[in-house]
Amino acid sequence: MSTHSNHPYHLVDQSPWPLTGAIGAMTTLTGLVQWFHQYNMNLLILGFTITSLTMFQWWRDITREGTYQGLHTYIVTLGLRWGMILFIISEIFFFISFFWAFFHSSLAPTIEIGAMWPPTGISPFNPMQIPLLNTAILLASGVTVTWAHHGLMEGNHTQTLQGLFFTVVLGIYFTILQAYEYIEAPFTIADAVYGSAFFMATGFHGLHVIIGTTFLLICLIRHYLEHFSPAHHFGFEAAAWYWHFVDVVWLFLYISIYWWGS
Repeated sequence: MSTHSNHPYHLVDQSPWPLTGAIGAMTTLTGLVQWFHQYNMNLLILGFTITSLTMFQWWRDITREGTYQGLHTYIVTLGLRWGMILFIISEIFFFISFFWAFFHSSLAPTIEIGAMWPPTGISPFNPMQIPLLNTAILLASGVTVTWAHHGLMEGNHTQTLQGLFFTVVLGIYFTILQAYEYIEAPFTIADAVYGSAFFMATGFHGLHVIIGTTFLLICLIRHYLEHFSPAHHFGFEAAAWYWHFVDVVWLFLYISIYWWGS
């Protein structure tokens, strides 16, 4: 615990988790390459294990600092809020690059892909089937996470627990449907620029859904353990902001890639 108590800032203690996190990320990346080329998942499993253990212990330390040690003062929380806002802005520009690539290719299709969009030989998804269901699921999850937030601000423990539970379930349901859609896809990431743009954009969005679901699941566990109060719950707010960002990105993906692009 920090001994500096004459100021409102949090001078963090030395921690091994950034180092082990970097090792885990490097091992996971190397394991992915090995899996792709040699069909061997041993190194990938090791990377996942190191990363998972690092996540658990790093989050445990942050939870302890903010919940029990009182190190997340108003000034610290303000800095965390701005950090999360800037992180989400960086994520927005990350997805803008995918939309830029999609519209650059679709608004003026070249002769190599048949001068048409979708390219010749590509059979796109019906936007009125699984994509529409996934849209309804994410919109519903946005409602449930807002319900949970209002319940938390009003001090209603049960409603917050229920709202978070339904949000996590909807996030898992979305991921299952997305995986099923990928399995049944009539084209691959190697099928012209359409396949590349489609799977990169929707795949990274799916990864963000998994991250957001994990984020909310941790908040669900923390709320069950009564770590949050109506006045001190930035961990939950950050998860809710991230989830709303995921919702909005999906709406743009659905309208542009699934509906207009098909």
